[in-house]
Amino acid sequence: MPKQTRSSVPLADYDGESAQFGSQPDISQLVVEYHEDLFRYAYRLSGSQADAEDLTQQAYLIAQHKLGQLRNSDRARSWLFTVLRNCFLKSRRRKTIFSASSLQLDVDAIPDDYSSEDNVDREQLQLALNELAPEFRVVVTMFYFEQLSYKEIADQLQVPVGTVMSRLSRAKGHLRRRLLPEFEVD
Repeated sequence: MPKQTRSSVPLADYDGESAQFGSQPDISQLVVEYHEDLFRYAYRLSGSQADAEDLTQQAYLIAQHKLGQLRNSDRARSWLFTVLRNCFLKSRRRKTIFSASSLQLDVDAIPDDYSSEDNVDREQLQLALNELAPEFRVVVTMFYFEQLSYKEIADQLQVPVGTVMSRLSRAKGHLRRRLLPEFEVD
């Protein structure tokens, strides 16, 4: 059964230009359906509202031109996330990249478990995410926002699964240290 959109028109059957039913989704329908999710993802990646707006707009522009590449309308959300992530990574390639060793984390000294009832301030979360190098931030956002497995992340980033696991571990350790100071080790 095709995914139902907020307007109750199956995404796979909607053709926005003529309001007729067809097999290819219209970009305007994708914007209506996924803009909020895409913007939140862009904000977590970029760390600023202006950059998130630019990334979201850029992702939709690219999606408009490459809409024919979307073979399965049920995968539209995932496809848009991939387009946005690629836009982010491309924009960061020109900027200075910090090595993982510059984070000076002792991941083994940080406990893995903590109360899930801890409320994390969203601003503090974003500040902590901003401190991560882009390659760490991307893995964290793919894991938590896109809910991808290690293998799926590795396949999409074209890196080994071990690299994904290492980056995710270091990023989570950094976030724990910044957001849950009671776990900080002297």
